[in-house]
Amino acid sequence: MDDEDSPMLIEGRQMSKSVRQPMAIPRRFLPSMSLLTAFEAAARHQSFTIAAQELAITQSAVSRQIRLLEEQIGCQLFVRDKQTVRLSEAGAAYAREIGEALRRIGTASLNLHANPHGGTLNLAILPTFGTRWLAPRLPRFFELHQGITVNLSTRLTAFDFESDPFDAAIHFGDRPWAGSEGVELMGEMVLPVGAPSFFNTHPVKSAADLVELPLLHLASRPDHWERWFSRHGTTVGRLRGMLFDQFATAAQAAGSGLGLALLPTFLIAADLDRGDLVPALNAPMESPERYFLVWPAGRGQHGPLAHFREWIVDEAQALGR
Repeated sequence: MDDEDSPMLIEGRQMSKSVRQPMAIPRRFLPSMSLLTAFEAAARHQSFTIAAQELAITQSAVSRQIRLLEEQIGCQLFVRDKQTVRLSEAGAAYAREIGEALRRIGTASLNLHANPHGGTLNLAILPTFGTRWLAPRLPRFFELHQGITVNLSTRLTAFDFESDPFDAAIHFGDRPWAGSEGVELMGEMVLPVGAPSFFNTHPVKSAADLVELPLLHLASRPDHWERWFSRHGTTVGRLRGMLFDQFATAAQAAGSGLGLALLPTFLIAADLDRGDLVPALNAPMESPERYFLVWPAGRGQHGPLAHFREWIVDEAQALGR
């Protein structure tokens, strides 16, 4: 999703109604942190020597820890060739998993260190929605909940709550999402807009006049122009034009006179007020998709998420009033 721009398909596995305790992993399959950090550094650098320098230990200590790890899990992780080492096929796969696991442990520890009392919300956002609508409103949330930290990460592609470390996400699209829960925030009205100078050389009186004009398209909404023309009684064939992955760049291109973009009015309100963008026609269209706040099933009572959900629903409702 740009946001908006690109519908984010949230996937997950269906959870049973009963809560099951995870099976304990035998201790022999849980290497110590010192072994794992030595392996991760050696795998990242493809060198025991550079890993030793990074960890401030000796090269022989790194080599010994890698050997202990290989013995513990019963698998060769590195291929030793004279004075060089390289990951084995199994080692490369293990390195990807361990690197991500250590990153998540580090992020969780950093979040707790930065905010030991209020809690943290890791939120995936749509880029333009996040910068133009959410970010300007966040100070009001922090005034109400001063102990909570909100970490924002933009996502343009589909992701799975089970593999991405998010507590929630802003989603634009349709229901439902297997293994996820959500609350509707708002809809949107889109409007064809361009730079004032564009219309000096491209006069527009009806929807049909737009067919031959340069149209700017969003990769996440490839059929929105066709929907708009259909909504306003104009039959079109295959439409061509520049393609963008985010609303912000499409809006900038439209404002620079490159063509007409079909954009949500609530995201370009400031551009319209300044006169940087003007409507080609007073001919809006309501998008069939909606904006949602979604979270993994069973995690809705996470404190920071519960507070954020209550707040953002109120903010979205205020927009519609």
